[in-house]
Amino acid sequence: MTLRYLFLIGVIAITSSCSRTTYSGAETDNLIIFPSPPDTARIQFLTRISGSQDITGNRNSFSRFLFGEAENIPINKPYGIAVHNGKILICDTFIHGLVKIDMAQNTFEQFIPGGKGELKVPVNCFVDEKGYLYIADSERKQIVVFDDQGNYFNSFGESENFKPVDVFAHDNKIWVSNLAGHQVHVYSGDSTFELLNTFPEPGTGETSLFSPTNLFVHDSNVYVTDFGDFKIKKYSFDGEFISSFGTYGQGIGQLARPKGIAVDRDANLFVVDAGFENVQIFNREGKLLMHFGGSYKGPGDMWLPAKVVLDYDNLRFFEKFVDPAYKLKYLVFVTNQFGPDKFNVYGAVEPLKNFKSEKSQAGGKNIKKPKKRSKVKQPMF
Repeated sequence: MTLRYLFLIGVIAITSSCSRTTYSGAETDNLIIFPSPPDTARIQFLTRISGSQDITGNRNSFSRFLFGEAENIPINKPYGIAVHNGKILICDTFIHGLVKIDMAQNTFEQFIPGGKGELKVPVNCFVDEKGYLYIADSERKQIVVFDDQGNYFNSFGESENFKPVDVFAHDNKIWVSNLAGHQVHVYSGDSTFELLNTFPEPGTGETSLFSPTNLFVHDSNVYVTDFGDFKIKKYSFDGEFISSFGTYGQGIGQLARPKGIAVDRDANLFVVDAGFENVQIFNREGKLLMHFGGSYKGPGDMWLPAKVVLDYDNLRFFEKFVDPAYKLKYLVFVTNQFGPDKFNVYGAVEPLKNFKSEKSQAGGKNIKKPKKRSKVKQPMF
């Protein structure tokens, strides 16, 4: 082994360690909050992610001298989001795969499986408690399953009248939105993926579904976004219709193009509206509480938003973006299918009591840095 070879190994090791950064995100100099003053802020825009450099950072000058500029891998046309074990998975239909962001390890990777696991149009995804990944592929017309190491495990669906566009795993069952069949399909969560139930019965009444695009399971209820009926419909685990809310229109609290849906721990419903290009928040009775986002003019706005996901587990990675006058309760992730900001990160916040600063700093400042973590072997998902 030559001295020159040893020198190159040392240089690579040094530059790799020096170029590693803690997650910084795309920063903004302005505090962006919803609703605007004088109302009490409930949502703060924190940052946005549009490519690998927002996660890994830029190379230092010495690394650029040796290797050149690092390639920025973009998020292209995102839809579904799954969060598990410190990782964010984003369905990117443009690459026929997913983007995987590991917040603890500061890595950004594309997941484009081949063979039996090859994807065509991965619209939505979900990771269960075991770390198994379920992908709703609308063109393949199957739910494609991978184990916690990223290996193809199985796929399932129906041979006719089946177009899966969303998937949710809970309590050893798997719920699937079937756009073609105007129903929700329920499968067993074991390796057989047996079809257990379908609901509601086909029809044209209030209890029926016209275009079930997204769903969310919460507290023994199944919430379905009915894109074709401009409503959010609520069913029991057994598929019994409970209630619905929503009307078509351009007014506040109405729905134009409802898509992604999520429910927080207080049973408030977050509904993406691609027509209004915002997210509206309703209480459990369907009363509008507030909205945030809006047609894109700059950071914090949305451009054809698709999915919303709430995250209570990874606050530490984003707390440094939170204005010091607020406490971060949970994170709100939203995908945008167009525009420069493909993945927006918001925080549900509440004012801190007895906050004495006369002027709070804007988001994006290094208020609280996450502790450095040693690199350890982790599962794929």
